[in-house]
Amino acid sequence: MNESAAASTSAAEDGDPDRDADAAGSDAATDSSPVVVGEGVRKTYGEVVALDGVDLRVEPGEVFGLIGPNGAGKTTLVRALTGTTEAEGDLRVFGAPPREVAPQRIGLLPQSFDPPERLTASELVDYYGGLYDAARDTDSVLRDVGMADDADAWYETLSGGQKRRTCVATAVVNDPDLLFLDEPTTGIDPAGRRSIHRLIERLADDGTTVFLTSHAMDEVERLADRVALLRDGAVVAVGAPDELVAEHGGEPSLDVTLDGPASEADAEAVREALRGTISEGVAGASSSAVESTRAGLRIAGVRPEGIGDAVDALEAAGIAFESLAWSEPSLEDVYLRLTGEEYSPRSGAVDEESPDGGDR
Repeated sequence: MNESAAASTSAAEDGDPDRDADAAGSDAATDSSPVVVGEGVRKTYGEVVALDGVDLRVEPGEVFGLIGPNGAGKTTLVRALTGTTEAEGDLRVFGAPPREVAPQRIGLLPQSFDPPERLTASELVDYYGGLYDAARDTDSVLRDVGMADDADAWYETLSGGQKRRTCVATAVVNDPDLLFLDEPTTGIDPAGRRSIHRLIERLADDGTTVFLTSHAMDEVERLADRVALLRDGAVVAVGAPDELVAEHGGEPSLDVTLDGPASEADAEAVREALRGTISEGVAGASSSAVESTRAGLRIAGVRPEGIGDAVDALEAAGIAFESLAWSEPSLEDVYLRLTGEEYSPRSGAVDEESPDGGDR
């Protein structure tokens, strides 16, 4: 079991429920108060700055997405918010310091989680449910994550995706008010991902606040009400996915597949043809509007109504093409623009470790 999971389990096992509930304060946060507040959160490992003045606010019932490259500080931030590592600054969960919140109210799925392998999926969920005063029915939780048919299989015999789904079940068995999910669908097949997505949506609809960390931009874009992008330990953008895409994603584009890479002469010929085109659907008369790609050409700034004009420009330039693909910007484009690097959506890569085992 990794450090985050061990700390969470220890809190649930050792905590006095009455003392914890008093410490968290039933009146410390109202229904309209933010569930998570971080102001000027800072964490260093020697000379390495993992978190550099992070400010964030998560509202009740919100699915809040956290994205960023490996080593940006995402796991360190989750650990700070769950009280499993110390950090400077003002950190409040349900109006109290993270370590004073009753374990019953928090669910945590770390990125790396290694439960006992010689237990069945059902026994694992039973075990983690038994750490709390109240827990959901094990069979119901396993159905929610798509593991009902494999409930009696030993954990060590499960596939990677089945293991991850079982781990999600252990994180929600206590019916938490605040659920931290760090890469919840890594290694899970499309059907399993759909089950987890439906579960997250249902939990949020029922009032659970979900803090979701993922490298899968399509997952975050689908599930998150708001998204924060963390880079070099600082939040560089935050907002609803569509707002971030509108502000940082760039323009829609038309990808033109040729029978081989386009030359600069080809790109210039299309640019010249576009300069002679008067169209509200094509914003691309500038030299940067047409660029060569591995498969052919990309014309930026083409809206749906301008596709015909772009085709006319290709024909005028004498460019024979095999296919066209129009696309709108997405959260992936925001990620690429703000981080300056590409990501591996389903890689499941673990953040680079800091001296105490956390990401930087």
